[in-house]
Amino acid sequence: MTDDIVFSDATRLAEMIRTKEVSPVEIMAAHLDRIEVLNPRINAIVTLAHTAREAARAAEAAVMAGEELGPLHGVPFTVKDSIDTAGVSTQRGSPIFKGRVPDTDATSVARMKKAGGILLAKSNLPEFSYWIESDNLLSGRTNNPWDLTRTPGGSSGGESAAIAAGMSPIGLGTDLAISVRGPAAQTGITSMKATHGSIPMTGIWPRAPRRFWHVGPMGRSVRDIALAFSLLAGPDGHDAASTITTVFDAGVGRAPYRQLRVGWMVGPGLGPVDPEVVATVKAAAEALGNAGVFVEHVGIPALERDFALDVFNRLHVMEMKPAFEQATAGRHPDELYTMAKTMLSLPDTSMESFIDAEQAVERIRDGFAEYFSHYDALITHVLPIAAHKHGVSSFVIDGQTVDATYLQGATVPLNLTGLPGLAMRFGTSREGLPINIQVVGKWQAESTVIHIASLLEAVSSVRGLRPANMAPFMRP
Repeated sequence: MTDDIVFSDATRLAEMIRTKEVSPVEIMAAHLDRIEVLNPRINAIVTLAHTAREAARAAEAAVMAGEELGPLHGVPFTVKDSIDTAGVSTQRGSPIFKGRVPDTDATSVARMKKAGGILLAKSNLPEFSYWIESDNLLSGRTNNPWDLTRTPGGSSGGESAAIAAGMSPIGLGTDLAISVRGPAAQTGITSMKATHGSIPMTGIWPRAPRRFWHVGPMGRSVRDIALAFSLLAGPDGHDAASTITTVFDAGVGRAPYRQLRVGWMVGPGLGPVDPEVVATVKAAAEALGNAGVFVEHVGIPALERDFALDVFNRLHVMEMKPAFEQATAGRHPDELYTMAKTMLSLPDTSMESFIDAEQAVERIRDGFAEYFSHYDALITHVLPIAAHKHGVSSFVIDGQTVDATYLQGATVPLNLTGLPGLAMRFGTSREGLPINIQVVGKWQAESTVIHIASLLEAVSSVRGLRPANMAPFMRP
């Protein structure tokens, strides 16, 4: 039963609680035991919520009393340690914020709790949520459950590793350029960066700038992502960027009224991609075609004209340096890790280049608008390679040598444009590592994204790629 619990998705756990098949106390104990056994090797969890067991007992009492139960009643969830949690430390992966305990929950955390979820723990991240690996001076490096010599990604790498290893069924991460979708791809779980403005960023560093930042759910199944999004979306009256009132049905797999049109691409305009990743994207496209979706290979000329990663870098240095300078003011250099030092040392973007980058964002947005006037969704890769070894700074991908930032080539366009994207496993590398694909939809079309992902998940289940098969050597 314990094994069934820690590898079930959140939706299944909630069902088991409502039908009294298992109690919230048992579910909480199973995950805490799992953390105790595995976390010393993985280092995904940095802080346990001291009220978790007490909250589980209260949830069990509510079940026995016949009270009305929320959709996540009694289900544990974890939260990236850049997201504020009332009474539980939020240290942002930096000695500068060691011991920081917020008074209030971030909006996203409060909404998970309102649905009945129980905060289990905080998960590791890079310093200030700012790199593609989860390592910092305060809580150290997180390892990938599939191979401890590899990274689970960043910046939500602790969250992805915890879910992949069965230490958490569902959680919250943040995404600036890759950070929800990339870690999901490196550990074989599912995650979604929704349309910008759908989910408030209130209670998450940095307060400004926020135009490329997102908070999003990470879990074991498409239905979990759909459920979490239905709970998290909507303005909160504090985050001015969050003004979208989304009408979203958490149900999945409901057929649209007409045949869907989907394009697939791996470039050009997204950087080099390993052939086995290309093959996985093609397989997903073929699977959709077999499911009755109209699918064809496409290109987006705007991405070829303006390389999104270059555009992002020119804008973001100028935007984020003030936030880093404010956070690190007066601190000793020994308190800063790699990316804070790197960000503070980067030269400012010239005004001419900054303005050109601003205009490039508009050109890329227009390019996607043109694309989505003909298609309902886009299938592409998340990462150009499977999970890589710790500390690698450059890669040879399809014969081309690139630096580590190129891993963001297919994810950062969605941050620049605010488009929704869901990452889900659909393949396996020659080394036995998961390969995810990305389902991209038009603005506020999360229902379409979820529907297409559910079709692909049904195929991946037949192929033996469901979350129950993740990280098999981590099973007892």
